[in-house]
Parts: sequence; C-alpha cells; structure tokens
Amino acid sequence: MRAVFPLLALAALTACGLQPVYGGGAKSAAVQGLGAIQVSDIPGREGWLMGNALRDRLSIGGRNTAPRYRLDIRLDDQLEGLGLLNDDTIGRERRTLRARYQLVDLTDDTILLDATAGSDAGIDVVSSEYATIAAEQSALERLTQEVADRIVTRVSLTLRKEQ
Repeated sequence: MRAVFPLLALAALTACGLQPVYGGGAKSAAVQGLGAIQVSDIPGREGWLMGNALRDRLSIGGRNTAPRYRLDIRLDDQLEGLGLLNDDTIGRERRTLRARYQLVDLTDDTILLDATAGSDAGIDVVSSEYATIAAEQSALERLTQEVADRIVTRVSLTLRKEQ
C-alpha cells in the first residue's frame, strides 16, 4: 500500500497540466527568448540597478542571438514617512518601487506584454542620518532584485506561450 500511494500521487501530478517554464534547459523557448531580449535604458540610480538586475537574469542561456525583443520599463520610486514620534519626527518610512513594463517584438513592433510589478519595504528611521540613508539605499537594492524577479517570471511565461 505504501508503494501505491506515491505512484498515484505522481500520476495525479502529471495529469494536472503543470509544465516547467525552463523545461528542456538551454533549448527551451523561454530560455532562448530571454537570451534575445534587449533591455532599454532606464534613467536614474534605480534604473541602473534595475537594468543590471534584469540583464543578469536574462542572460541565463547566454546571448548568442541578435535581439528579437525589447523590454521597455518605467520606474516609480517613492519614499514616504509613516510613523510620527512624540517630537514630531518620522520614525518609520516606506519605500515603494513600481515598474510598468512592455515586452515589444522587434520584428513588427507589437507589444506582447504590458504589465506592472512592484514591491515595498519598511525602513526604521534612526538618530544617525547616515544609517537611515544606508537603510534606504539597501531597501532600494533589495526592491530592484524582487521586482526584476517578478518581471522575468512574467516575461518567461509570455515567451513560453508565444513559441
């Protein structure tokens, strides 16, 4: 009986229709498509961080083909004070990074994907201004990594459906 249950579970899993995005390794449609994406320049420090994070993730299969797609991104980086202390100073901040992105097919300039991704982080404001600025910058670096992961996941799914 113990041997039958894992076999039934395995059979049920294969029948559910789930397929790995990167199934087939470097030859898969998603990996080939990711390697053919050119990331447009994004202005500002947050744009530089986002561009680097995306290029790192998009080069998983290597870049051996001419760009077939272009990824256009507009970032919205907000830093707002949340908590007020007894002396009317801010005790907590929230940094929010949102990205509106479009995946464009360069062969005919059609937009294959138009979506948004975002994340936010809480920051404690401490008495040291340097520590607070360092925390704000660290939060921005983490947020660009998270948002880049979300963008690449969504783009991978779109490319898998296209091919």
